[in-house]
Amino acid sequence: MLLFSHPACLAHDPGTGHPESPARLRAVLEALDDPRFAQLHRREATRVTRAQLARVHDGALIDAIHAASPKSGHAQLDADTAMSADSLEAALRAVGSVCAAVDALLDGEDKRAFCAVRPPGHHATHDTAMGFCLFNNIAAGAAHALARGLGRVAIVDFDVHHGNGTQDIFWNEPRVLYASTHQSPLYPGTGARDETGAGNIVNAPLPPGAGSAQFRAAFTDIVLPRLRQFRPQLVMISAGFDAHRLDPLASLNLDADDYNWVTRELVAIADEYACGRVISSLEGGYSLTALRDSTAAHVAAMMA
Repeated sequence: MLLFSHPACLAHDPGTGHPESPARLRAVLEALDDPRFAQLHRREATRVTRAQLARVHDGALIDAIHAASPKSGHAQLDADTAMSADSLEAALRAVGSVCAAVDALLDGEDKRAFCAVRPPGHHATHDTAMGFCLFNNIAAGAAHALARGLGRVAIVDFDVHHGNGTQDIFWNEPRVLYASTHQSPLYPGTGARDETGAGNIVNAPLPPGAGSAQFRAAFTDIVLPRLRQFRPQLVMISAGFDAHRLDPLASLNLDADDYNWVTRELVAIADEYACGRVISSLEGGYSLTALRDSTAAHVAAMMA
């Protein structure tokens, strides 16, 4: 299994007290330094190209984010989303990691890849950076897979916040199935069951306080059957771990075992339909303890 990351992703600094801090990625990398992950093949993320970004983002947004990059201090893009001098490079490497993972898997180098990167991406729409996200990492990777010739790419998003950006980008793209479990109501306010795009959007919102039983039922009854019906050639995961009971930004009650379970279910579908190919990219998760435990459970299931 491949592990993509880059030192630039640790240098991105949204500001003192911001929940999307460099400590998050340090916690993830510390978890993966455990001897049981010694077999991970570590790769340095490449920088995304403009052509790869332009498949999912308007040129005006790409230009605006480059122009906003500060020489020092911070540039505030919205109330939640800020850039430091190192943020642009981090964002380019984060997107680049997912595209590089696509190339590696389609070229037969491996069957699984985890992208330990930040900033996260799933709130970035085709024309707006928001919700801690500059560019949409997983969407750019999925579009790159389509450009490489795949006809069916599934994105499964179990972050506690709905991936409005990924939904926006693929709203009318039947070659991409986007399936999300998330807390509702909660930021960003999207992700209702009746948001279905071109029949390729599957939302399974969970009420505040929901735990393992409701989460697993949403997958067993809604998400997994749709994935099997879709028969994906590649399974991609927006791996946010903020539905964990310890997370301070939401109120679902999952634990690390839930992430291990859902990952094993997704790997089984990939084994059946996608030649085993699974790419996961880090999204949210703001309890460092939960991040360490959940990442370890998730990656262990991908390696099994």
